[in-house]
Amino acid sequence: MSFDNMGHRIADSPIDDIAYLARSEHRVPTLVALTERPRSRSELLELTGVSSSTMRRTLDEFEDRIWIRKEGYQYVATRLGEAIASEMETLIDRVETERKLRDVWHWLPDEVSEFPVETWSELTVTVAEPDSPYRPVNRFESLLQKTTTVRFLRPEVALMEPCFDVLCHLIDDGVDITLIDRPNCHTYFFSTYPERSSAMLQQDNFTVLEHDELPPYGTGLLDECVTISCYEQGSGMVQVLLDTDVSEVREWAQSVYERYVSDARRVEPQQIVE
Repeated sequence: MSFDNMGHRIADSPIDDIAYLARSEHRVPTLVALTERPRSRSELLELTGVSSSTMRRTLDEFEDRIWIRKEGYQYVATRLGEAIASEMETLIDRVETERKLRDVWHWLPDEVSEFPVETWSELTVTVAEPDSPYRPVNRFESLLQKTTTVRFLRPEVALMEPCFDVLCHLIDDGVDITLIDRPNCHTYFFSTYPERSSAMLQQDNFTVLEHDELPPYGTGLLDECVTISCYEQGSGMVQVLLDTDVSEVREWAQSVYERYVSDARRVEPQQIVE
């Protein structure tokens, strides 16, 4: 460790300071807490749960780096400390987002990587786990219950129980719903629920369209919320569900939907019995 001409210890490189903050989980929260308001050492001990000697060393290190200053019996962050705390919070947030996405990245549409990095942290990611395979379906059900309009490209998740029951209730309540899917999906759905699907198609607020060449993922527009459902090839099970209300993602989802709806074919009620 080097020292400046005032006797303060200084890191040999920026990485050293980052490593110092990252080596103990209490250091960043301590610095962040001191950007919010002055705090005493006893308050910081209660906040972090570390020992008195550990907190004393931490505060000494922070003072050496000019990140904090002492005011009476309390400590407060300097402008340098505020800058470091803010950037460390941003870095931690980015890493948390990356950790959330890394295991499901291969499931996601390529377009997700083109979203501004800042939007990634605004994505709610729900993953099917071995002990909870229907977590994405249940998440979608909770979103579907709150919506007043539905526009969905590849809506397989909406046709799964219990989402299908919610969809039927929305139709009965007059919610405007348009689904675009592949012909073979409609054939399966109509043959499985012939009477129910026929009754649904009789409703003016329910429109079913079909398209021969759809992307491998589903794109839902539920009021201001966007959902992206990633299906397992073959089984069609939902492996990952993303949802967000970020405007950039909604603009992308709207453009995807409009691209396919423009040349999709309407499915008429009589097609069910043919």
